[in-house]
Amino acid sequence: MKGALLGLLVVFSVSAYAHWADLAVAEVTVGEKEVRMTLTLPTGLVAFADADRNGRLSPDEVQTYKAELERFLSEKIRLNAGGHWGRLAIGSVNLKTLPERPNITRKSHSTLQLTYTWVEPIGDLNIRYDLFIPDAPNASNLMTLIRGEVVSNTVFTPEKRDFTLNALGKSQTETPNFIVLGMEHILTGYDHLLFLLALLMLGGGLGYLLKVITAFTVAHSITLSLTALNLIHLPGRFIESGIALSIAWVAAENLFRKDATKLQRSRWAVTFLFGLIHGMGFADILREVGIPRHNLLVSLFGFNLGVELGQMLFVVPVFLLLLLLKRIPWEAKVRWAISAATVVAGLYWFVQRAFLSA
Repeated sequence: MKGALLGLLVVFSVSAYAHWADLAVAEVTVGEKEVRMTLTLPTGLVAFADADRNGRLSPDEVQTYKAELERFLSEKIRLNAGGHWGRLAIGSVNLKTLPERPNITRKSHSTLQLTYTWVEPIGDLNIRYDLFIPDAPNASNLMTLIRGEVVSNTVFTPEKRDFTLNALGKSQTETPNFIVLGMEHILTGYDHLLFLLALLMLGGGLGYLLKVITAFTVAHSITLSLTALNLIHLPGRFIESGIALSIAWVAAENLFRKDATKLQRSRWAVTFLFGLIHGMGFADILREVGIPRHNLLVSLFGFNLGVELGQMLFVVPVFLLLLLLKRIPWEAKVRWAISAATVVAGLYWFVQRAFLSA
């Protein structure tokens, strides 16, 4: 059992940041004969142009590899209007003019300016997006399209690579895509899942489950919305360290608080407090990768709903398994071992995020 728990700890530790690293974001402005796209993407997709291997393309690197970048991206991101493909030109972007994007400071993403031009005015616009990290099922591009006064959002995935914007710029915000994105985010956010697991390891029946999950849901929904709308902002290191500490705290309570019944009655309060921190972490995928603010409310609703659905997909099966576990004589030892491993994972992440991250 100890070996299995250690293996899980290793998997969780390696995968802690995986749920944002494969994402790209783009803001597209459609003009009369020109489409301008500000694209932030994982630098690994264009590693051939990262000459100094620092994880981010500099203006000099963009200029040096301009022809190679244009050739590569013209095959991966194709725009068609009136049966004609747009002609692509690439330039660098001054990061000082962009919203704060903490993930870029982690030297994992680069931002490029893509300009597509046509001879004739643009009518219906079809976008074919094929720029994904290989074998990364969670790879996505969150794209906002602005045409006149109309704003549309879409999410490109390996399973969904085409999008059409009609000549009127009719809004085609795709809430289902953001629901899926929210589900993927929590189901690959192992720190959030480990926090939920620590809550469940205390035991308790359906009443306890409903109280703590409701507290967590209300709390993280509040800060997810406020953070994504840029109404509140805390440094990413503080948020990530707080999430790690919340995991260790709750799991340690499972081990060292003697009166489990009393703890079950009061745990909703600490769950609400920590849920506020987790909500800011959920918003990380929207803020840090740099999703534009246009038409964000609808996208935010879909993303938050996806988080809730993903949460239930994890919590309900685990809760049912724990009910079955009560029939086993060594149930208490299993809970203790899982809580102990969770404390170790939480403390490991806390040290890593608070003191060792760049």
